[in-house]
Amino acid sequence: MNDYSSTTSARKLAWQCLCRWGAGTGVFADSLIHRAENGLSKSDRAMLQAIVLGTLRHLRLLEEQLTALRGGKHLQEDARWLLLSGLCQLFVLGCPEYAVVNELVRMAPQRLRPVVNGVLRESLRRRETWEAGLPQLPLGVRYSMPDWLVERWRDRFGEQECKELLEWFAQPASVFLRINTLNPPPSIPENWIPLPDLPGWFRLSGGSFPHEQLRAGQVYATDPATRHCIELLAPSSGEKILDTCAAPGGKSAAILAATRGECSLLSTDGDKSRLPILRSNLQKATGHPTQVELRDWGRPPSETLSGAFDAVLADVPCSNSGVLQRRVDARWRFSPEELVHLTAAQFQIAKHAMQAVKPGGRFVYSTCSIEPEENNEMVQKLLAASPGWALAEERLILPHREHTDGAYCALLRAPHI
Repeated sequence: MNDYSSTTSARKLAWQCLCRWGAGTGVFADSLIHRAENGLSKSDRAMLQAIVLGTLRHLRLLEEQLTALRGGKHLQEDARWLLLSGLCQLFVLGCPEYAVVNELVRMAPQRLRPVVNGVLRESLRRRETWEAGLPQLPLGVRYSMPDWLVERWRDRFGEQECKELLEWFAQPASVFLRINTLNPPPSIPENWIPLPDLPGWFRLSGGSFPHEQLRAGQVYATDPATRHCIELLAPSSGEKILDTCAAPGGKSAAILAATRGECSLLSTDGDKSRLPILRSNLQKATGHPTQVELRDWGRPPSETLSGAFDAVLADVPCSNSGVLQRRVDARWRFSPEELVHLTAAQFQIAKHAMQAVKPGGRFVYSTCSIEPEENNEMVQKLLAASPGWALAEERLILPHREHTDGAYCALLRAPHI
């Protein structure tokens, strides 16, 4: 194209997002993208997302390449992120070479233009040598994952399966849709590909994103792995059900759909800022207001909630280690120390949520993690602290095997009095 203004804008916004992410503000990449993409065209939004997520997904590999190109010389942060985004566009996204080099040089401040031009052109001259050396790189660098996580998974799964898991997380995530059976869309577009053996589930294959159907509450964008905890919960019409960590509302909506809207559902969340989106999503899912409350399950339930529910779901905050394909920057926030803090919080939330179950009722513990400490080991701790409770079933969904997000869920049954 002769006019660079549109794509330059998307590339510049991507650079700005990466600089903000790198400044350590604690804001997730998805939130930065959402703030930046307002007013962009569909194609520019796609470019913005691809550059930001692609750079963070392959961050260690791109940093290795940049270090080799610069001979280890120091770079200011704005220059570093601009060059990392450029290498991502050239070597990950396969963008046209002339467009990447020319546009990044054009939009760079004057002081950075010689460096940007020189590094990007040198990377193209060394392309064959760089690509030939990729298989020899350590797994953590090759697949841009912290070394401690690679070692955990290698010890647990073995070398080959660890590599398969890393390869899965190196790929962009698919978009999946679940039909809202309470308010289905009038027709199914051709680019919605049905999932085998999963009625009402589709994978988006190119074409336009279903903004209209999402706004109308006719579909919900969610991964098939989320269905497992709902299947274990087995909600029925007429039951009183609690979803403890409910925002943004996907699992609450699935509970309502499974019961044809004929259950008494209370959806709570401990983050006040997430309640509006929770209310909105459930309103769209059902067509009428639902029970939504602010509640911190790090504390015991109130007298009115204690022992009040036939079934309780606790989809607890977790490491996200099963969804690193989708939440690409979570790998850079996760640490052994964070795992200790998470498991302490998970135990408190689950223990208190279990107190809301009626005698003989059901409790489902759920995460989007694949780490044992957050999953089976946590359930065993809960059972040890809860006399009379029993584990009825558990499921571990490994993403590279199932080709979905990773997840874990367990069904526990309360004792009868």
